[in-house]
Amino acid sequence: MANYSATSPYSNTQKSNGKLGLLSKRSFPHETDDLIYEIDPTYNNRPDLLAYDIYGQSGWWWVFSVRNPDILVDPVFDFVTGVSIYLPQKRTLENTLEI
Repeated sequence: MANYSATSPYSNTQKSNGKLGLLSKRSFPHETDDLIYEIDPTYNNRPDLLAYDIYGQSGWWWVFSVRNPDILVDPVFDFVTGVSIYLPQKRTLENTLEI
């Protein structure tokens, strides 16, 4: 089984006997410069589109649920118009993910 990249939500999860173990959740520091963002209709149920538009990486969609675990329990179906979430700055992600 391949190792997951630093940008994957699974990168901290242990693997044994070729199988992925229980998910080891990642976290991001809560910074004072995190932005509060109200989800626009354009991004309703599409965290991948917002991740691409603000970070240039659609694969970073999972960051929103990690940063807002009490708001986005389901990272796609809770990602709806009108919900306010915190958005980490791109440099915070790069530092935390060590990329």
